[in-house]
Amino acid sequence: MERNPPDGAGPVDVPLGHIVADEKWRGSQLAQGMQGKITVVFEDGLAPVDFYLSVRSCILYIKEADLVAGNSYRKRLVRIRNSKNLQGIVVVEKTQTSEQYFPAIQKFTVLELGMVLLPVASQVEASCLIIQLVLEQTKEPSKNPFLKKKQAVISEASLLRTVQQIPGVGKVKAPLLLQKFPSIQQLSNASVQELEAVVGQAVAQQIHAFFTRSR
Repeated sequence: MERNPPDGAGPVDVPLGHIVADEKWRGSQLAQGMQGKITVVFEDGLAPVDFYLSVRSCILYIKEADLVAGNSYRKRLVRIRNSKNLQGIVVVEKTQTSEQYFPAIQKFTVLELGMVLLPVASQVEASCLIIQLVLEQTKEPSKNPFLKKKQAVISEASLLRTVQQIPGVGKVKAPLLLQKFPSIQQLSNASVQELEAVVGQAVAQQIHAFFTRSR
């Protein structure tokens, strides 16, 4: 299996139906949840990446403890964002303990870095999500020139899930917002009046406050 150069992240050759995981995840609840459903290959020294979905796509996993401990996770995210070789998906444990820290990482990841962020309640839920992402890629031949289109579909689903996490939005209002404002950038730049036309005054003010309040 082709290894990534020591001076940066990616590329790692990942066969379809497989995921390459950093050795630190061996024996974890997350890894155990994936085994038997997809092939998990463990390798040392994948940092800052936790999992490789494909040669161009990786996952950075932010645990509850990472959020509570401070902003040290940001360096990992920035490193992947600056990589020319990789598209990073950020999976974050959003629990009762870490929920108060979630808006900060959401704004940093989505607004400042332009990366996909997916919240999960536990490693069990994360394993189901990762299995979905891996199986999605097996539906396309490995050298299919339209593979990017499939990745775009994943990104759209990820965007929807991200918007659902904005205070006051939820599963019903998120699709309505994305019909009017198809990107996070457009949504964040929308005025209260523009938002009101879609979701009403109360929710519009919550959304506007989310994007404008100081960190």
